[in-house]
Amino acid sequence: MIDDDDPRDETTLTRRDSLLGLGGIAAAALGAGGVLAAVDGEIAHAAGSGPAAVASGLVTCVLTPEMTAGPFILDGDKVRRDIREGRPGTRLELATTVVDVSTCKPIRGAAVDVWHCDAGGTYSGFAQEGTEGETFMRGIQRTDRNGVARFTTVYPGWYSGRTVHIHVQVSAGGNVLHTGQLFFPERLTDAVFRRTPYSRRPNRDTRNATDSIFRNGGSKSMLKLARSKSGYVGRITMGITRS
Repeated sequence: MIDDDDPRDETTLTRRDSLLGLGGIAAAALGAGGVLAAVDGEIAHAAGSGPAAVASGLVTCVLTPEMTAGPFILDGDKVRRDIREGRPGTRLELATTVVDVSTCKPIRGAAVDVWHCDAGGTYSGFAQEGTEGETFMRGIQRTDRNGVARFTTVYPGWYSGRTVHIHVQVSAGGNVLHTGQLFFPERLTDAVFRRTPYSRRPNRDTRNATDSIFRNGGSKSMLKLARSKSGYVGRITMGITRS
């Protein structure tokens, strides 16, 4: 188990390091190919006997569309679970599950890299954002034996021209297997944004329905969210195809 307070869990990696080092564990199990999301977020734990279940329709997987990494991708993200760095916002526990799509069984050792803006709509690491050298809301986690990579973050804010989203990249065996974006239900976003610090920036100008990237398959990359004592838990399951 990774200790959030252990400085060893905040190793800085180049993107190449994250692909070769973290992905090496999964290299034997995974081949190059697309990334898919299981319809049921808990399918990795509930699936029966692999290929037979897939063939029978008991386990159903759908293709998650590739999406742009956007202008705010950076090299050198840290391996860590808590990516907030003290930034305010509604707490979000993010659980991304990576499975083998041919069996819907979990894959251990894949590298999941996430990044997003803070509650005020600002990305870290860029001079034009006034955050050069900062690393908040960025991090990499390895998937555990259940195929799960977990992050502690905050509900993202908004910025002009985009709906609320989280960037995600999955890699294994030296290859980036998926670059995508995760999205949020509008009714929940509206509720969260009525609270501070989000309420300080009213009148967001882009919603899911009017976001050009969401319109190209964003409904298949929607997080399943549930209320927790401290905020929300968001889940999505992604499966790697061998072919």
